[in-house]
Amino acid sequence: MTADRLDELANDRVDFRFKGLPPSADGATVAELAERRLNLFTDGFTTPVLALSAERLEHNLALMETYSARHGLAFAPHGKTSMAPQLFRRQIEHGAWGITLAVPHQVRVAREFGIERVFLANELVDPAALRWLAGELDADPSFRFVCYVDSVRGAELMQAALTEAGAGRPVDVVVELGAGVGARTGARTEAECAAVADAVAAADRLRLVGVAGYEGEVPDADGDRVRAWLRRLVALAVDLDKAGRFTGLDEIVVSAGGSAWFDAVADVFAGIPELSVPVLKLLRSGAYVSHDDGHYRHLTPFNRVPEEGALHPAFRLWAQVVSHPAPGQAFTNAGKRDAAYDLDLPEAQVVRDAQGPRPAEGISVTGLSDQHGWLRLEPGAEVQVGDWLGMGLSHPCTSFDKWQLIPVVEEDGTVVDYVRTFF
Repeated sequence: MTADRLDELANDRVDFRFKGLPPSADGATVAELAERRLNLFTDGFTTPVLALSAERLEHNLALMETYSARHGLAFAPHGKTSMAPQLFRRQIEHGAWGITLAVPHQVRVAREFGIERVFLANELVDPAALRWLAGELDADPSFRFVCYVDSVRGAELMQAALTEAGAGRPVDVVVELGAGVGARTGARTEAECAAVADAVAAADRLRLVGVAGYEGEVPDADGDRVRAWLRRLVALAVDLDKAGRFTGLDEIVVSAGGSAWFDAVADVFAGIPELSVPVLKLLRSGAYVSHDDGHYRHLTPFNRVPEEGALHPAFRLWAQVVSHPAPGQAFTNAGKRDAAYDLDLPEAQVVRDAQGPRPAEGISVTGLSDQHGWLRLEPGAEVQVGDWLGMGLSHPCTSFDKWQLIPVVEEDGTVVDYVRTFF
């Protein structure tokens, strides 16, 4: 990665752009602020403020590194979860092959910070983006880029745009197999996949390097259905290889893996037969970085295979009780602008008052307005105006995108770093 660009992030000045930080920090660089080792609870941070656990972040990074190595998987975690170049760096330091992304803007961010391997889990048909990509590939022989193609039309559009751009290097593509009727993107049948492969073969600015898809979209997903679809994906790679579609390659890419079924991916990919050249078994799970206290907590494969370890939720959103208008009802100052709410509401976990922290027993978040959280207090549960409430969050993908600069906090409240995001 480009160390100079990461250094520039550390040298950025703190000011009004970054919510939750102490007003007294204005004018300091991010690096200077980290060196102060401020305490999240006593040194002027304002609510709401999102905190990322230093210990849990490191645990999650290390766990997926060892998991991937244990199962013989290359790992390209989905960076759209965080869009944080500092976390991209740490993922690569923990053995990641590269970073998975979803749209051209995200690829530009990754390239700005020196990411040399990008898997784009989408079909790229935008002419302007393809012109830029052609320039990046031609300027940097070490840059490896792979993206989906799921239609003949898509292959034709890519070929036309790359030809017009005068692309010198072909763009590597993988045929995307859809996860079933009603699923998201991807060719729905093996016959359609073969037609897409034919279209790529006819395009001199494209190179077919494998197959891929997303098992999380399998309708009514369970272990059996997901594994059945993954076996179809492997069989597609075998058939395309037998048909000579991968002639001239050094490796064949077979890729899948969201954050809910990567155990199934590991199981099925372990049985990939020998092909004409070695296979890059590429896992793309991304939500593990921060994990969560909702959606993924219940779906993580480590729940099904506990001997593999356990991910730890690393986010906590701190808000302040600003109103207690009636018995059993109170309001915080964190709402939709601050908390992920697309899958589950925040989970009340800890109350901090003048006496210190205590479990948030009998307190639940029942709704979010733009800048308020609605609390229900069961009989015997109590909070006071001014108390801080620490909440767990669901769905990391929509937590990171609400915060541009996130404090990384040790267990005792010491802030040791700040993570910059680019959404």
